[in-house]
Amino acid sequence: MKQSGILSRGKKLAIVSLLMATTILNAEQMQYMEHVRVTNATPSYENVVTRVPYQECYDEQVPVRYQSGGYQQNNDAGAAIVGGILGGVLGHQIGGGRGKDVATVGGAILGTFVGQNAARQNNQTYQSSSSYETRRNCTTRYNERSEQKFMGYKNIAYYKGRKIVKYSDRKLSTIPVTITVSY
Repeated sequence: MKQSGILSRGKKLAIVSLLMATTILNAEQMQYMEHVRVTNATPSYENVVTRVPYQECYDEQVPVRYQSGGYQQNNDAGAAIVGGILGGVLGHQIGGGRGKDVATVGGAILGTFVGQNAARQNNQTYQSSSSYETRRNCTTRYNERSEQKFMGYKNIAYYKGRKIVKYSDRKLSTIPVTITVSY
């Protein structure tokens, strides 16, 4: 390997690292506080929204179903049973042999639906002639109120061309600034 007047890459890296470490170890810092005069102090406000709940109520007439002094009970099951029996008897009159059994079962099923449907229609007819009672319905609503709330002062100062902003609860005449000098 030929050595020339130029340092190898590894040696260069070692020298640069050593120089940087020496500079860092010998570096010193100094800090001091300076008070910068405030040039502008303006009050700061924030918009605050308050929601106050209230109730809005109204009365509504609703139908009530009565039966001999009490509430009417649906009799759909009884009507379905009677309809199923009648449908089965009528279905048994149709056909012969195996077809008679199928007609009996089909008639019973169809009769059950017809009886149940007739009971529902009867209940609906009865309901339309029922009396009414008053029920109170209420909904919660909100009134919103917006107001400006004082948040403090925005104090502005300039130090060497840089803008410094500090918020406080009162106007400031100066803002303290910490200066760090490294050498």
